[in-house]
Amino acid sequence: MLTAIIDYESGNLHSAEKAFQRMAQETNAGEVIVTGDADVVARADRIVLPGDGAFPACAAALRGHSGLFDALREAVEDKGRPFLGICVGMQLMATWGREYEDTKGLDWVGGEVVKITPKDPSLKVPHMGWNDLVIDNPHPVFDGIQTGDHTYFVHSYQFHVADSAQRLAHVDYAGDITAVIGRDTMLGMQFHPEKSQDTGLRLIANFLNWAP
Repeated sequence: MLTAIIDYESGNLHSAEKAFQRMAQETNAGEVIVTGDADVVARADRIVLPGDGAFPACAAALRGHSGLFDALREAVEDKGRPFLGICVGMQLMATWGREYEDTKGLDWVGGEVVKITPKDPSLKVPHMGWNDLVIDNPHPVFDGIQTGDHTYFVHSYQFHVADSAQRLAHVDYAGDITAVIGRDTMLGMQFHPEKSQDTGLRLIANFLNWAP
């Protein structure tokens, strides 16, 4: 079993690598590697797409790596390999990103990524820090997780999901903020599970052992 964390030069992957490797070892979920090699992504059993920064830059970087974008699409769309997008990696699953300019996403989960605009002016953007998950739809990734468990967020844009059945969890930040999305073999988390202590580690372990 091989899990590939895609490195397309969009963020520091050290903490994600360590968290996924730790949980893979603890749950006998095989090998976890960080790679920008399209051939490795193509043969991986599971794929993780992190992302930090602006949606257009991350989309361009992913498409700009030779063969990587096509390998990702083939593995997830055609072969049905379990996929997890983290932070901007989750946002890239959308139909459109509206950050700075309209940018096409992967269109795996219908919707658009727009700026967070809290009604309460005392709430700052970016939405940064710990927040309580509210589980909207059951999923195996939530095994051992319940509403009220904390995860760690750092983001200024949010995913408005077109189909409420594909929004698995949200948090409240002067309004609903999508926290987890999913359909078929695809999952996305707006927060950073690798920085979310016990809750995040449990979510990572659940993903690594998920058999959709």
